[in-house]
Amino acid sequence: MAKRDYYEVLGVTKSASADEIKKAYRKLAIQYHPDKNPDNPEAEDKFKEAAEAYEVLSNPEKKQRYDQFGHQGVGGAGGFGGGGMNMDDIFSQFGDIFGGGGGGGFGSFFGGGGGGRRTKKGTNLRVKMKLTLAEIANGVEKKIKVKRHLIADGVTFKSCSACQGSGQVKKVVNTMLGQMVSASTCGVCGGSGQIVDKKPADADARGLIVKEEVISINIPGGVAEGMQLSMSGKGNEIPGGIAGDLLIVIEEIEDKVLQRDGNNVIYDLYVSFIDAALGASIEVPTIEGKVKIKIDQGTQSGKMLRLKGKGIKDINGYSKGDQLIMVNVWTPTHLSREEKEALEGLRESDNFKPDPGNSEKSFFDKMKEFF
Repeated sequence: MAKRDYYEVLGVTKSASADEIKKAYRKLAIQYHPDKNPDNPEAEDKFKEAAEAYEVLSNPEKKQRYDQFGHQGVGGAGGFGGGGMNMDDIFSQFGDIFGGGGGGGFGSFFGGGGGGRRTKKGTNLRVKMKLTLAEIANGVEKKIKVKRHLIADGVTFKSCSACQGSGQVKKVVNTMLGQMVSASTCGVCGGSGQIVDKKPADADARGLIVKEEVISINIPGGVAEGMQLSMSGKGNEIPGGIAGDLLIVIEEIEDKVLQRDGNNVIYDLYVSFIDAALGASIEVPTIEGKVKIKIDQGTQSGKMLRLKGKGIKDINGYSKGDQLIMVNVWTPTHLSREEKEALEGLRESDNFKPDPGNSEKSFFDKMKEFF
């Protein structure tokens, strides 16, 4: 398949400034990042395509050759030896486009900065976290056990002789423009520039051991089913590089009585005909415990009551949703002879005959008021 124009990939014009090119790439990198699109090959391809375009257009010399000769002028596939860019190349080369660093909090996309030799990154770990509705509403601290690959104590490294510690193997490629030097990741050290010199007996060939750790995770209030959080540097370590991330996928445990609707919580309340007609004080469950509410005299089935601020905290702010109580008047299905006689005596009473004209607003009108 023909390679797309790099300007088209980033959605910029040839006259775009370096800052505009950088912003366009950053937007695409966030959109198609593997952490946001797990197990999505199409998104990964778009992520790599955007990185390849940025690698050329952000370099003035390569940009000039590309503008003059097209893809052939830059070796056919960016500056990584004509063979395309792999994920490690992208993370290590362009991680600092997001501000670098990444200190252990949630939500950082790339761990580590650029500059100097390209930094390798260990693999990420992914765990599932099951949370109750109450934990989701208010946030919670959880401790989990995670098995990680860590660099063993006492292991020492030496410079890789295959790449002389650079992490890259360079070769000369003949092109229509003459000889060009391309660089690829060293296959011996994996790009770290180091190989194991001495290691403990329980470490593998890379100087790594598997160790179980207890990690404390602060889950913010307002998370939702399928949401993925990340803790930088809590994944697998790698010699000569930085540790991967720990990815936490949220799973909601379905509540037996309360139903989540965004940041609101819905509860179906069933009241007897007597309580609906005469009014009553009834206890109802909420996320924070039971509370008493007042059922007014003459309450109709379908009425909605609101408990302000009894819902779920907004993950992006300080506001909280509400608890909506849907009132359902319970009609008995089995009556005794005495109950039937009592009701028959009221059948012809005008006060017990439906009168929609004098009733409350319709269900749809009430929904409009609430939302």
